[in-house]
Amino acid sequence: MAHLKATADTNSSFALYVLATTIAPWKHIYGYPRLTILSSPSALVLSSACLGPTITQPNVYHFYKTSYDSMFKELESKDARLYKNNGILNMLNRNRGVKWGPERWQDWQVGVPRLQHAKDRGSEGTEGGLVDIVITCEERCWDAVVDDLLNRGSPLNRPVHVINVEIKDNHEEAAIGGQGILDLANSLNAAAREERDAVGASSFDNGSASSRASFDERVPDILASWQERWPNLPATWTVAWF
Repeated sequence: MAHLKATADTNSSFALYVLATTIAPWKHIYGYPRLTILSSPSALVLSSACLGPTITQPNVYHFYKTSYDSMFKELESKDARLYKNNGILNMLNRNRGVKWGPERWQDWQVGVPRLQHAKDRGSEGTEGGLVDIVITCEERCWDAVVDDLLNRGSPLNRPVHVINVEIKDNHEEAAIGGQGILDLANSLNAAAREERDAVGASSFDNGSASSRASFDERVPDILASWQERWPNLPATWTVAWF
């Protein structure tokens, strides 16, 4: 139920999917074309939960039935002081300005148009239901995404880079991690633009393995350079297939 903040980039060359798994109030992604957000506290749960008055009393909301705006208003009416002090109201207030509500990775139908998400900030470029980069923030979610993609059987034969940036679940680490992921996204986008210019837009944009090979080959070096800049954000990477 968390998000990062990015600046506008009208020349983005590929699409990213960010799977955020922490309940810490991360900064959001604003106006970042071709960057879409998947927010969920877990890749494999049936409901979305956020902090309650005690550890045994979480606030549970079913996916696709409760908007961030509804969550905000309900918790504000329950105990505005509590949920403001623990950061939940601030997080939900930012979230409702980004998208309608949380989603689950396993419910996402690859290749099916996401036209109902047109009002979500950062949805531009993902209308066709395809992305090129998936970023998770917890290793167990990275494992779940990779396993899910394997189980789908690669019907489109389209490569997708799955990257985990491990981030501790607290406000301070989440803020730092958000900046690190933004830096990584910018580096990947810069390389994608270069390779798109080199091979031609029509060829690059079709997303086939052959047309993206030059970019795919650069990803390990991009990650290595990024890891040197962000040594406290351990990353795991693999290439999977849609």
